[in-house]
Amino acid sequence: MSGSIDDGTLGGVRPRRTPLDRDQIVGFWAAWAGWLLDGMDSVIYALVLIPALTELLPRSGIEATPANTGYIGSILFALFLVGWGLSFVWGPIGDRFGRTRTLAATVLIYSVFTGAAALSQNVYELALFRFLAGIGIGGEWAMAGTYVAEAWPEDRRKMGAGYLQSGYYFGFFAAAALNATVGAVYGWRAMFLCGLFPVVVSVVTLFKVKEPERWEALHEAGAKRVSPLLQIFGPQYRTRTLVMSTLLTVAIIGLWAGSVYEPAAAITLAKGAGYAPAEAVRFASYGTAILSLGTVLGCLVVPMMAERLGRRATLALFFSGMLVFVALSFGWAFYLPPERALPTFLTLLFFLGFSGANFALFSLWLPELFGTDVRATAFAFCTSVGRFIGAGVNFALGAAVHGMGTLGTPVAWTAVAFGFGLLVIPFAAETRGQPLPR
Repeated sequence: MSGSIDDGTLGGVRPRRTPLDRDQIVGFWAAWAGWLLDGMDSVIYALVLIPALTELLPRSGIEATPANTGYIGSILFALFLVGWGLSFVWGPIGDRFGRTRTLAATVLIYSVFTGAAALSQNVYELALFRFLAGIGIGGEWAMAGTYVAEAWPEDRRKMGAGYLQSGYYFGFFAAAALNATVGAVYGWRAMFLCGLFPVVVSVVTLFKVKEPERWEALHEAGAKRVSPLLQIFGPQYRTRTLVMSTLLTVAIIGLWAGSVYEPAAAITLAKGAGYAPAEAVRFASYGTAILSLGTVLGCLVVPMMAERLGRRATLALFFSGMLVFVALSFGWAFYLPPERALPTFLTLLFFLGFSGANFALFSLWLPELFGTDVRATAFAFCTSVGRFIGAGVNFALGAAVHGMGTLGTPVAWTAVAFGFGLLVIPFAAETRGQPLPR
């Protein structure tokens, strides 16, 4: 029996999976590398937030107090999320002009403007560059996820989604390593300059990776096209679009609050434990590495759980983990006595990261809910629209951090979003055992 079952066994013998051809392998690694560098770019900001704002706030006429740093940092991140939210425009482009060309364009945009952030002379310039980088970053996930789902054979695409999502969190490792080496020696501007490297991936993607056969066949058929944005809100897809957008909004609110504020929390706790500022910055890198390790392992587990338990049950388990560990990390461990707070917080980060692998499930699940003619648009819309709400939450978080004079409690309250998400999951369509729609 060959290539028909993804993870099961027959008579104690694991069926042979469909082999990948050269184009599928090259295409996957191009998408994975782009997603890795995307994750690296996203975390660079969180890691350099304090040193960058310490320098740029006085140049902008704002005192660099801890409260102002937290407040302005939240505003800048909210603007970044607005840019990410606008990235839904890449979906119709990908459905019209192809997955790989659009993927290359997204990587080019986010790498150029990440590098430009190194030239910022005040917080306003930094905000503009991060906003523009966000537009590119948001599109990369949609294009990479759509490409892998369509290019890989049916019996392998589910694990492919988990492997792909792990790239984003390997990017966290890369950012942490750069922060502990390049950032510690050369400063925050050098960190942003490292973000220019994805330009290479963009060029390789454009010239070396073929379009998936599914998209090529549809494109060559030359069928009359209706706006894919209108289609995903038509009778066939409306409920799926709204439900998945809601669930992704929940994931965005909770995970981003935790991952973005983790470095600042680690630095705060390290200083409270008596470590020098330079050593405290290294603890931010350690925390990011621990968070990433947990998430990478979770990404590898998600496809197997989704096949055995179903998509809805798997998401419910991971959302429950996020609810518990966001609350414990920021609402409890953050306020322990100094000698206990830092090690306890770092330990909980592993479980917070593992639960955050729920994003890998969306990479697997979203392509199964929409046809080829609208798949990129639906993926981009569902993964982007929640960023606007996430931006609003970050504005509120920034105000709460500023008003309360503490970081832990406001972030801990974002765990409530996962409770709401658990109530929405039953309305999602279960697709376990179903092939990718044509």
